[in-house]
Order: sequence, then C-alpha cells, then structure tokens
Amino acid sequence: MRIIGIGTDITECLRIARMIERYGELFINRVYTSEEVRYCQNRKQSTQHYAGRWAAKEAILKALGTGWVQGISWRDIEIQNEPGGKPTVAFRGGARDVVEKLGLAQLLVSISHCRTHATAYALAIGQDKGE
Repeated sequence: MRIIGIGTDITECLRIARMIERYGELFINRVYTSEEVRYCQNRKQSTQHYAGRWAAKEAILKALGTGWVQGISWRDIEIQNEPGGKPTVAFRGGARDVVEKLGLAQLLVSISHCRTHATAYALAIGQDKGE
C-alpha cells in the first residue's frame, strides 16, 4: 500500500453555529447529507458534530489532494459512524470519480471536538501499482 496523502482541519464551532443561524436549512442541506443531519440533530451538542463533519470533509479533500475542484460538492462526501462510533466515509458523485482515479484503497478519518473547536485528520491509502 502507498500513502496518497494526509489532511487535517480545525474549525470553530461558533463559526458553524453562525452559518446555521444565518442560513438555516439552505446551509445545512448544501453541506450535509440527510443522514449526517439526522446524526447531528440527535446529539446533545449538535453544533459540535456539524463542525466535526465540516472539518472531516476539509481534511479528506486535503488528503486526496483535490480541494473543492474537479466537480466535488460537499454532499459527495458523507461522514458515517460504525456502531462503536468510529467515523467512516462514503463517496458519491465527483468525489467517487476522484477516489477511483486515485486508486484509493482505504481512507482513515479521526474527528474530535469540544465546546469551541472541532478538528479532523484524514489519511488516504492507495494500492501499490503492482497490486
């Protein structure tokens, strides 16, 4: 296996809270999938979870080396959770196209948050060319 890239991001929870307050459903539905919205809204500190997913999506794009180009939208990357809480990633649309082109075998992501900030780290792993 080979490392495609790493990415990290830190986001102020207050910034995300202000975006939600100012733009409401327009912002939420532009950035988050319906499953992500359901997950965040079912949490006591939903803003921290929204901010964590924001940071994770930013970190993932850094790990892939694309940024918000090549036809990728916010909702093309969905942060999911295994039953124990471990975050995983599902790719759709333009993001899935990029992942296939890169030969992504696995993407590891870690998310942490507190009252004021959310941070995420992503590691993109690809198959060796000979595999």
